[in-house]
Amino acid sequence: MPIDPAVAVGAQFPDRTFEWTESDVLLYHLAIGASDLSYTLEGPALQVLPSFGILAPTFHMTDPPPLDLPGCDINLAQVVHGSQSISVAGPLPTSGSATLRTRISEVWDKGKASVIWQEGVATSPTGEELWTVRSSIFVRGEGGWGGPRGESTAVVVPDHAPDADTTYDVTPTQALLYRLCGDRNPLHADPDFAKAAGFPAPILHGLCSYGIVLRTVTDALLGGDASRVGAFTARFAGVVFPGETIRVRAWHTDAGIVVTATVAGGERDGSPVLADCVLTPV
Repeated sequence: MPIDPAVAVGAQFPDRTFEWTESDVLLYHLAIGASDLSYTLEGPALQVLPSFGILAPTFHMTDPPPLDLPGCDINLAQVVHGSQSISVAGPLPTSGSATLRTRISEVWDKGKASVIWQEGVATSPTGEELWTVRSSIFVRGEGGWGGPRGESTAVVVPDHAPDADTTYDVTPTQALLYRLCGDRNPLHADPDFAKAAGFPAPILHGLCSYGIVLRTVTDALLGGDASRVGAFTARFAGVVFPGETIRVRAWHTDAGIVVTATVAGGERDGSPVLADCVLTPV
């Protein structure tokens, strides 16, 4: 079978040691639409949005992301990003080096698709834990093998007016800029590849939407202070096409800041982008 959970679950990837610079941080922030100088000007006032940690290990890759997962014979055209979370031990440095240790933690059978979960921990050269990532990919056409369906816990969205309600206009070239941050998946640039994958046109990277939403909520409810973000979790509920507008709504709750993101305007008005989102402040 294309996915063998007996081989995949628990499989450890080779450790990945990587470096990043202020220039990488600046490019990432520009790619998610930041304009404030605290995100875009090098120097002592530069801060790092925690979502940068997700990209940092592969930031300088120029090939499409590999899918050489142990026990998984799949291809890029089958795969969409399912969900993503990052939690940080403290503010990320604007430059540095780290080692990422990643494993496949779970494989779920959703009937018509499988969900593959990965967990990774980034540590500094002195062994200090910097951040932890957890992500899933949705592999279409590879379900039905009788495995566990996995948990499904929806985040409750408050039924009153949000504490923040704003929009971001995705530029027509946003995906082309974001792919310079290390994700060269042709799904986000090549019209023919996108059509073969079942989309009418290239779509925005899910992690670009993730970064846009995190930055938007940080600016709206945390005073633009990235150091106040302890963690951010989201499920990728739908796609965004470059040129569309993302509406972001957020609510302070006892469990953290609950966030929704949808398409605003046009024929796809109200279509989901991110769901089950929680920003945990510190």
